[in-house]
Amino acid sequence: MRRPVFVLLALALSLGACQRLGFGSSVDPLPASPTQPVASGALAPVDLVPPDRATDANGQPLPPVDGQTPEGMPAEGTDVASAGPVVPAEPAGSQEVGRTDMLGGWSVASGGDRCQLFMTLTTWSGGYRASTRGCGTETLKTISAWDLNGKQVILKDKGGERIATLYSNGAERFNGQTVGGSAISVSR
Repeated sequence: MRRPVFVLLALALSLGACQRLGFGSSVDPLPASPTQPVASGALAPVDLVPPDRATDANGQPLPPVDGQTPEGMPAEGTDVASAGPVVPAEPAGSQEVGRTDMLGGWSVASGGDRCQLFMTLTTWSGGYRASTRGCGTETLKTISAWDLNGKQVILKDKGGERIATLYSNGAERFNGQTVGGSAISVSR
């Protein structure tokens, strides 16, 4: 009586293993998700104002930032090398941005380089996954993540370090600055 039970058990395990190893029916792959084509076009120039001519919303000159002279240069004795990364001030009229507004393909330009940027909602390095294609400069090649902080769109490297900060300049257009001080623009 033990022998038939053992044979039936061995047969059931063998058939189960065949199914598990893929010898049975196969599962159809998921359909590809639709993507939006990346639009191309000329970027409008970024209007950068020298620090000594910057004004507030009422047209009044801005006071110097702590540690700077009115001409925008660091004050005598300021250790410039130990200063943190440059984060641009929020421009007047910048708009709120939602995570889903950022998804998909974009064109990114900085320092004479223009390439493609792709953003997803996959969690990555303190934000969400991003990747670039066709970039020539190291700054743009290292973009691996993005995140939102209020009205800021922050581009990050694979270690989660800030590469650039952007603000919305209208529908599907963002302008800002890299931590190195270069202008950067992202648009569709």
